[in-house]
Amino acid sequence: MSSTELNSKVQELRELRRMADELDAEITAIQDLFKLEMTNRNVDELAGTDWHVTWKTVSTSRLDVAALKKALPDVANAFTKASTSRRFVIA
Repeated sequence: MSSTELNSKVQELRELRRMADELDAEITAIQDLFKLEMTNRNVDELAGTDWHVTWKTVSTSRLDVAALKKALPDVANAFTKASTSRRFVIA
């Protein structure tokens, strides 16, 4: 690709990301309206003719890696798996 084509694609990508951010903000705003309504009704489910919305508390258990490394560093190191990845950034 030429420099002009690359510049054009970067501008296009920036615009698409801006549009995606706007859509994400709109999605979040509508979700927040549902959450507010559910809070006001003191329910964790709402349903309509062709939709069903839930907003429930979910509990999870995760390993506290920082605490494990502090308490048992040898064990933490023995079970630590390194990985590599590539990050795509446009600045």
